[in-house]
Amino acid sequence: MSESSALPPVFALVDANNFYASCETVFNPKLRGRPVIVLSNNDGCAIARSAEAKALGIKMGDPYFKIEKEFRKAGGVALSSNFALYADMSNRVMSLLSEFSARQEVYSIDECFLGMEGHRELTSIGLAIRSRILTATGLPVCVGFAPTKTLSKLANHVAKKQPDWNGVCDLTALSASDQDALVGGLDVAEVWGVGRRLASALHDMRITTVRQLRDANPKQIRSRFSVVLERTVLELRGISCLALEEVVPPRQQIVVSRSFGAPVYDLPDLEQAVGTFAARAAEKLRGQSLAAGAVRVFIHTSPFRTQEPQYGKSVTLPFHAACDDTLRITGASLAGLKHIYQPGYAFSKAGVMLDALIARDKVPVDLFEMVDGSKSQELMRVLDSVNSKFGKGSIATGAACGAPGAWTMRQSNKSPAYTTQWDELPKAR
Repeated sequence: MSESSALPPVFALVDANNFYASCETVFNPKLRGRPVIVLSNNDGCAIARSAEAKALGIKMGDPYFKIEKEFRKAGGVALSSNFALYADMSNRVMSLLSEFSARQEVYSIDECFLGMEGHRELTSIGLAIRSRILTATGLPVCVGFAPTKTLSKLANHVAKKQPDWNGVCDLTALSASDQDALVGGLDVAEVWGVGRRLASALHDMRITTVRQLRDANPKQIRSRFSVVLERTVLELRGISCLALEEVVPPRQQIVVSRSFGAPVYDLPDLEQAVGTFAARAAEKLRGQSLAAGAVRVFIHTSPFRTQEPQYGKSVTLPFHAACDDTLRITGASLAGLKHIYQPGYAFSKAGVMLDALIARDKVPVDLFEMVDGSKSQELMRVLDSVNSKFGKGSIATGAACGAPGAWTMRQSNKSPAYTTQWDELPKAR
């Protein structure tokens, strides 16, 4: 048994504030103090908001066309999503956080759990984390400490929403009465995993605060709801039921799909889109040292364009032997597309799903396989190496080449790739 496993568990949850909007502000200081929102694919809905945008009443998921006029009148800036930038900034943050603990679980692009067993003066560590991330990346973060993951999420929420905490909330340092007062003033909807519908059902049972959920009978909660919510009750009591997942479990599926910037009618345009998605999915597959046993292709029209005829269909094609070869995956995807395509429809979305995933080194040898596996692996290694060095799409299949079609995503106000493209690096003046 390791020394850390013999100690009572202590978790830190580090969360970047308004992450996407903050990333944009880091590289464009002119945005500081202004309402900023980041839009979803095709510049559809608000998926991130600065504090100033939240103060205007902009809600997550608000369609931009509904709020654009008033938002601009208030001096707001709407930006297209720049996921390459956000992913790179996330990697920098997670790397910095690994300096504070050898035990780390990257929970999402802007959240990370750390195992803090044996550490003292947690508030001081939290302040050091905030200072380190802000100095190195320009991103503000908040930190919550607690004996369970659920409570650490709650502590982080307090640190973020209540300025008196200075961005760090250590529940382990509070007395029982102080904890009671704190959680007694928080709505049960703030508990990790309690969504709007579940919160409404709990309100019907007169469980409206975090404290009331904590003090509820676990067996009754399990009987009325689920074992998951029963564990949540135990976690709120300081009984750790959720361990730190330091090893990311293998993925069961890889999906690459996109809503189109404009309706697509013709098969060649759909082939270009599906060919691009297939290549991206295969690249992700190899990046995780996996192979796929099947590929699924789907297309459908927009359910919101009710005045037009509707159509949607998918098809799954199994491979004789699991593979990670872009050429084979693309070929199967295009064959599936031709099988399900029907002319005369305005298609709004397509996608490629890789299924039946298996570790690449666990794929059994097939004596009847017609493809030379060693040549395929070498070709894919060169393909990935060139695209990594010179940029994605430097080498692509014929299906993914050509002038961008109507399917390409609308990004009318996308910021530069400040950290991932040499010709778009920020310049000091």
